[in-house]
Amino acid sequence: MTRQAGLPLARGACPFDPAPAQRTQAPVEPLTYPDGTEGWLVTGYQEVRAVLSDKRMSARVELTKIPIDFGPLPPPKPADPGVFSGMDDPDHHRYRKLLTGAFTVHRMHKLEDRVTEIVDDHLDAMAAADGPVDLVEAFARPVPSLVICELLGAPYERRAEFDRFTTTMFSKDVPIAERIDATQGVVAFIAGQIEEKRARPSDDLLSDLVRGGELTDEELANIGMMLLVAGFETTRNMIALGTLVLLENPEQLAKFKADPDLVAGAVEELLRYLSVIHIGPIRTALEDVELGGVTIKAGDPVVMSLPVANRNPEKFPDPDELDVTRRAAGQLAFGHGVHQCLGQQLARVEMRTALFRLFARFPDLRLAVPFAEVDLPHDASIYGPVRLPVTWQRE
Repeated sequence: MTRQAGLPLARGACPFDPAPAQRTQAPVEPLTYPDGTEGWLVTGYQEVRAVLSDKRMSARVELTKIPIDFGPLPPPKPADPGVFSGMDDPDHHRYRKLLTGAFTVHRMHKLEDRVTEIVDDHLDAMAAADGPVDLVEAFARPVPSLVICELLGAPYERRAEFDRFTTTMFSKDVPIAERIDATQGVVAFIAGQIEEKRARPSDDLLSDLVRGGELTDEELANIGMMLLVAGFETTRNMIALGTLVLLENPEQLAKFKADPDLVAGAVEELLRYLSVIHIGPIRTALEDVELGGVTIKAGDPVVMSLPVANRNPEKFPDPDELDVTRRAAGQLAFGHGVHQCLGQQLARVEMRTALFRLFARFPDLRLAVPFAEVDLPHDASIYGPVRLPVTWQRE
């Protein structure tokens, strides 16, 4: 096997396809990490599922090795209280079970009417604008931002504050110290909201957690930070990138617009086809594990490629074709196993509503710049356009 040096992220001729260098010959291949550590890149669909469901593969952040060069990193330490994405069970389970009830399919359906109102308000604002509109700033960014604010009970008028923080947190080109400061800025923002909820509770997730009395203020602030960031950045990119790929595939877009019954399945296909989580998930072997014909030794770091796993031809025939009529059940865009994305049902509601109503409102929506001019930074942690200028025929 050829051992790659660092996780390759550069996209090829089609920016919607995974990085060509990640399409390895074997489902598990050696990978040298930037600090010289020898680890593994897992790209096979079944192998990714196996890693994500194996308790011998740890998500503990203090064990994690980063597969790309982010510059000098602080010494590893355990996850802060409440940051359960960087923990294993039983700590992970203890936190997660407190939140599971907030993200049920039933509760997300109850929120759907409000999501529709938010979407329509922003479409009205787009319709009133003169000239081309940046879909990221006018629609893809504010819609999930307002939805997650509603869910948490955070003030939307301060969205520019946490927008700036999250942009910094996910930027590879920003020094690590600034990204840590941005993370702490979000934590401080949520901590202020917790004080507000304790004094004046309302019908929102933060108030529910405060009323529950099972979490310290530090745990509450860190959990709120995780939910705010996770519920915003990924959905923003999926709405923008989903719009772009549909515009570039007019036959698929025509099917999408023509049949509302296709929308839910089409969203699953977009999640599969685009897989915007660009780096990870990341795990560390706690003991020797046999996987894909190789032995992963205890202590070895493992990074998985969701974009490649979701293009597996054995699971998804003709995987490089976007097909909005495909049954993409089992796609891994939200991960798998105990760490599977907690807010996936909310993301689905937002994507279904935003994309269908966008194209219903503007059936002749089109790019306002050549496709080649759309900025798609291949080294982003979460993949999507920085700006997306669009236009349509105005009456």
